[in-house]
Amino acid sequence: MKDEEQTVRPRRADARRNETTLLEAAAAAFVASGVEAPVRDIAARAGVGTATIYRHFPTRADLIIAVYRHQVEACAEAGPALLADSPSPYEALRRWIDLFVDFLVTKHGLAAALRADQAGFDALHTYFLDSLVPVCTRLLDAAAESGEVHTDLAAVELMRGVGNLCIGAESDPGYDARRLVALLVTGLRNTAA
Repeated sequence: MKDEEQTVRPRRADARRNETTLLEAAAAAFVASGVEAPVRDIAARAGVGTATIYRHFPTRADLIIAVYRHQVEACAEAGPALLADSPSPYEALRRWIDLFVDFLVTKHGLAAALRADQAGFDALHTYFLDSLVPVCTRLLDAAAESGEVHTDLAAVELMRGVGNLCIGAESDPGYDARRLVALLVTGLRNTAA
């Protein structure tokens, strides 16, 4: 009975920092070498031993899912911060789309690795949409309200367009998705403003 009454204690700040460091190192390794990057490479990037990674993430799938969620959360948190700190709502939207492009290039590799677990992949995709569509909507609406963009484009449509322009960027070093996405975002601009 005592176990049922115990509450879960929040993790210590240093444990959260260590996990964040591991997730960022794994994301960087995934961008550089794909999701099959050796754990020893991820450990070296994070400045820890491989046992530390396995203690936090017992399987590669656990690590991949955690990286994906971490990147979604970072992208979601960036939206309001950019809106508060940018000189204009359009500039906030443009900067957020840049972050979104960085995430998408990694996401394609992560998604491919998770295809075998369709239910898990579907749950992560739903998490992605539930977390990021409202952020993009807020940024797009703020830019439209300020008169900087003229669009009846829904945020999910903009995100899908950006996503489609990013396909293949992770495997073709000559393909510059960021340049094409910049053209798309420039096309949203209200030149009369």
